[in-house]
Amino acid sequence: MSDVISGLKPALLWKYFSAICAIPHGSKKEAALCDWISRTAKEKGFTVRNDATGNICIAVPATPGYENAPTVILQGHIDMVCEKRAGSRHDFEHDPIVMQRDGEWIKATDTTLGADNGIGVAAALACMDDKELIHGPLELLCTIDEENGLTGAMGLDPAIISGRIMLNMDSEEDGMLYVGCAGGGALLSDLPIKYENPDGNLARKLIVSGLLGGHSGGEIHLNRGNAIKILARTLKALHDSIRDLKLADLRGGSAHNAIPRDAEAVITMPAVSLLQAEDILADLEARFRAEFKLDTALKLSLEAVNAPAKVFSDDSAGRAVQMLLGFHSGVFAMSRDISGLVETSNSLATISIREDRLHVHNSTRSSQPDALKGLLHQNQAVAMLAGAETEISDGYPGWQPNMQSPILLLQKKLYSNRYGHEPKITAIHAGLECGLIGERFSDMDMVSFGPDIRNPHSPDECVHIESVERFWLLLKDTLEAVAKGEYQKA
Repeated sequence: MSDVISGLKPALLWKYFSAICAIPHGSKKEAALCDWISRTAKEKGFTVRNDATGNICIAVPATPGYENAPTVILQGHIDMVCEKRAGSRHDFEHDPIVMQRDGEWIKATDTTLGADNGIGVAAALACMDDKELIHGPLELLCTIDEENGLTGAMGLDPAIISGRIMLNMDSEEDGMLYVGCAGGGALLSDLPIKYENPDGNLARKLIVSGLLGGHSGGEIHLNRGNAIKILARTLKALHDSIRDLKLADLRGGSAHNAIPRDAEAVITMPAVSLLQAEDILADLEARFRAEFKLDTALKLSLEAVNAPAKVFSDDSAGRAVQMLLGFHSGVFAMSRDISGLVETSNSLATISIREDRLHVHNSTRSSQPDALKGLLHQNQAVAMLAGAETEISDGYPGWQPNMQSPILLLQKKLYSNRYGHEPKITAIHAGLECGLIGERFSDMDMVSFGPDIRNPHSPDECVHIESVERFWLLLKDTLEAVAKGEYQKA
């Protein structure tokens, strides 16, 4: 066992999480981990059911004497978001995640940790081995590709599961029970770029770096800086002050569901304007740090590069920057029903130049379907006015809260009995697979819970050690209570 997790409780959960970290499993590249999970379960004598999409369901028989209890589904997703710090040489397709302990937290070395949702999957797998666990029949449902389009939940074959009580273990705040989530969609925009020959001026790469980033659903309300929006604002400031500034390249962000931490552009300018540009950047950096107070390491810098072979025409550069400035990014509306919950948001997620087009991905979320459509159309109007071709993705449904859910009421009682106070019951602005699974199975009774996971979808991701044990104890209490007949279906 790794020294990092030595002595941590529950030992079985941490053992499985360590094994998961050792096998690369980024979104759409989970095959090796899927094979390992299936093989491990079969070696232990459990039945494994797979569907054509790639999802796995492991049937775990009941503790003797509890065979007639209702089946409980333990659900989590196998894939992780692959983000790393600038300069890291980590290869997510081949290298294991290197865990380290930082006081009360477990984190990774310069990369995302994958506690989202590796801890949930590890908890489900630990239920195969825990001889002291009292439970009825279990189905361990491990879905694929949640982070990059919810492909697993969308393609879930109903035949591989039979239970109608589901514990989703993909939430990230200790002491919270989630009963709803936002739906989401995406706007893809392609802006044609016209080029002209460079004028022989000085070439520099403009770099926005050092931002915190994070989950564009669960952390959008923290008002962290978006590197792409900051890049666009910086380019406008430079263009307004420096004559003959040209734009040659744009790129930023790395995942549709992560707030962009880095972005860059290649620009050219007369050599005599370099000092002026550096002064503008120094002033802007101070202003941005004052605006985005949490992003204390925010940095604007210029790096010498080779002269580009071509530069944007002035018209194309203007359209590109104005379009990026026009897209809404951040919280758009707060919930009218649940205090403190974001209702609608948009994240300007990624930009890149491909085949003489600026490709932009906006990720939009809302718990209100009409509000979701409205913001998608608003951003689409901005893109169309700039001359871009656009496509709105089908997205995924939200999960509407049921405050009288029997499994919610049972977990609420169990939590209160163990800890002496009630859990907070709420919805989450991030997407959960519960929305899609609930749409497929209208009689599925669901609740979502998990340990404290900070900064998911960024290299600062970490999981709180003691909260993992509390999460596990609530899971054990729930399974035992269902097995012993305390679950009362409405």
